[in-house]
Amino acid sequence: MFEPNQLVLIVSCEDDPRAAGRTGRIVDEVPPGPLTGGRWTVHHGGFLIGPVLCHPHELRAL
Repeated sequence: MFEPNQLVLIVSCEDDPRAAGRTGRIVDEVPPGPLTGGRWTVHHGGFLIGPVLCHPHELRAL
């Protein structure tokens, strides 16, 4: 389970593979539900890549 503003490593990302290998912060204030398909919103501050939706198995806590 992740917390809001928690720093995570994006191991892989089905939503946008360019985000893999980057670090970011969890945006969601509550655990994800059916609207996002159980994926967490992660903002990684990339210039050309916006926030991405990642499954929990695609993320690693730092």
